[in-house]
Amino acid sequence: MKTQGLPRWRFAGLLLAMVVIVALPYFAMRVMAEQTQQANLWLNHASTIKVLTYRIAYLIRDSEAASYRILAGDGDASVEQRALEARGRIPSLLDQLHALTLDSPEQQASIGALESVVNGRITLVNQALARMHKGDAGGARQSLRDAGDLFRMNTLTDDIVQSADRLLAERGRDVKQQVHRSQFVLGLIALAQLLLLIVVVVTSERQIGKRQLAETREGRAVLRSQMIVQAVREPIGLFDEQLRSLLVNAAFGELYGLDPKHQRALSLPQIGNGAWSDGALLQRLNDVLLRDRELWDYEVVQHTPDGVDRHVVVNARRIQQQDSDAQALLLTVSDVTARALAEHKVNELNHQLEGKVAQITDVNRELEAFSYSVSHDLRAPLRHIAGFARKLRQHLGEQVDETGVHYLDVIGDSAQRMGQLIEDLLVFSRLGRGALRLQPVDMQSLAEEARALCVAETSERRINWSMAPLPIVVGDENMLRTVWQNLIGNAVKYTGQREVAHIAVDVQRSRNGDYVFTVSDDGAGFDMQYADKLFGVFQRLHRASDFPGNGIGLANVRRILARHGGRAWAEAEPDHGARFHFSLPARDLSGITNEGFS
Repeated sequence: MKTQGLPRWRFAGLLLAMVVIVALPYFAMRVMAEQTQQANLWLNHASTIKVLTYRIAYLIRDSEAASYRILAGDGDASVEQRALEARGRIPSLLDQLHALTLDSPEQQASIGALESVVNGRITLVNQALARMHKGDAGGARQSLRDAGDLFRMNTLTDDIVQSADRLLAERGRDVKQQVHRSQFVLGLIALAQLLLLIVVVVTSERQIGKRQLAETREGRAVLRSQMIVQAVREPIGLFDEQLRSLLVNAAFGELYGLDPKHQRALSLPQIGNGAWSDGALLQRLNDVLLRDRELWDYEVVQHTPDGVDRHVVVNARRIQQQDSDAQALLLTVSDVTARALAEHKVNELNHQLEGKVAQITDVNRELEAFSYSVSHDLRAPLRHIAGFARKLRQHLGEQVDETGVHYLDVIGDSAQRMGQLIEDLLVFSRLGRGALRLQPVDMQSLAEEARALCVAETSERRINWSMAPLPIVVGDENMLRTVWQNLIGNAVKYTGQREVAHIAVDVQRSRNGDYVFTVSDDGAGFDMQYADKLFGVFQRLHRASDFPGNGIGLANVRRILARHGGRAWAEAEPDHGARFHFSLPARDLSGITNEGFS
């Protein structure tokens, strides 16, 4: 072995020298070329971002200009097509911007804000066109003015373009630094080439003496390893190719009742009074010796000489015997009897728990089906009540007195309210039965969208908004949109009696890493002693005459968040506003697909 190890070591040193002399300079030059290519890609990337941003701004302004032409009476089919073109083309351009800026959270936030502004302006332009078609020129003109006043985008587009230029400049500096470092590395490689050749020659001479010293130490290490094996409390045995014992430690002998004086040359099936007579286990051990297959965590029950049935885990691998080409079997045994009994008990408990879960799941499914069926079947009688009430009014004509008119109005209003309650109940039922479509969801866009809808419906009110930057989470986009519309809509509704309302949206991270979103307002608030009823179906803490609604929105919010693995809660004081919180797990975005999960 001495005459073979040294030439192999020298060959390895020569090979390393060739790598340093030939391969490393090649790879260094290749890295420099790749850096140059990457710089060109970054330049094209920044240019594409700016072109897309300017294109979105152009489409918005062109759409509004076309709308003004139509308002002025100078519109034809092509002008109207220009007015509608932004709505059809801008979403794909925004998607391209999002895809190009995935590596920059700052640009993602700016593009998210731009998307909200663009959506707001498109909404107002569409509103203006709808009013023009109805002949409301003044309303259309006001909508176009609001588009420019409420949703300013010059600053956002400038920020995105400047951010792209700034990022390009930073990356350009990085490339220059990398080039300088590559040149420095080339110089170091040249120096290393010379030093390596010197080291190989000097070290190869020293290796001869070191190897002789290592062989002496190896003998001592073998003796120490044998002492350690004997001291280990886990049973260990070494067997030859015929499964005859070469060496077993004290723990192995104690477990299987071996006399220390007669441990050698014992066949494995003879050890332990038949504990190793299992045919399948012996076949696997022979496969380890013949085919070099390692045996991992093979569980078997053995009746040991002390009269106990023990659950043991056997591990085995093939090794080469010292100073010989013959193979040996290294065998280790772990007594897991206590663990096996505990696992059996746990399995029994899990089986019982699975039965209870199945029963609860069946009951929930039946309740949801019953709710859906009842809600669906109640629609027809309500339509009959409302329809025949109208027919009765028409049949009586002028003969009906004021009291009769009042009664008929109460019947119609009650039927309409009952119909809305049934529709809300159907929506609540569907939230529990539909499949989740998990995907990355921009919470900033959903919150801005909900705010824009509320602003459009309450344009005469004064509301101060505070919107913190919100993250991208994993969830069902449509369901999370419902959450934001309910919470922000409630904040707007319950601040209706304020001359100037204040509504804030914020997000924090909890101790376990979850996102905790908060929608706070300074509205009517509520008494916390009734907070447990707040998220119930058709539960209201205010009179319908003060604040309209059916009491189903927060129940939908709680069910949606529960299906996402989160929760919802609230804090409030009467006449001092309310703070609604909801949490969502912070999941990894890389492994999410568009598959549905129930």
